[in-house]
Amino acid sequence: MKGKVITGANPFKLNRMGMARSFQITNIFRTMTVFENVRNAILSKNRVRYNMFSRLSKMEEINEQTERVLRDIGLLRRKDDIAGELSYGQQRALEIGLTIATEPEIILLDEPTAGMSSEETREAVKLIQRVTEGKTLIIVEHDMEVVFSIADRISVLYYGKVLACGFPGEIRNDQRVKDAYLGEERK
Repeated sequence: MKGKVITGANPFKLNRMGMARSFQITNIFRTMTVFENVRNAILSKNRVRYNMFSRLSKMEEINEQTERVLRDIGLLRRKDDIAGELSYGQQRALEIGLTIATEPEIILLDEPTAGMSSEETREAVKLIQRVTEGKTLIIVEHDMEVVFSIADRISVLYYGKVLACGFPGEIRNDQRVKDAYLGEERK
């Protein structure tokens, strides 16, 4: 990344270099509030360490940054709710919020719409498009309609090998991709 070898680098070092990721399985602090979840990421970004003499509620800039992320992901009204009590789609949005809170240049999303209803998926796609604008997004996703609606360029893997690379229209019309993923048979 940025000309540096990152193989084996600790996740926090990668994050400080400008890379962040979400996980396929939702990875939030379930017993904390929505606000506390995002604030933890903001604190990390600002390299604020625990200090028993500091009151987090008095850290105005940290709190403003936290509310800005919550506004961006559509969860500001839910900021005082316990994260584990959110709907599944909202938990996924919160995880994306944790991912973008550190203001990465490269965002990796692993199956961001897995297990979502059609409505939740549509909302997640809008959220991803909005919060990753101007950033490099690498997404692993099996829902090809999600991929087609988000991606500028697509690489299709099939059994660990690159099957096709190209623009969404090229991939949608690639017969090998149709056969492998889109369920269409040759005529």
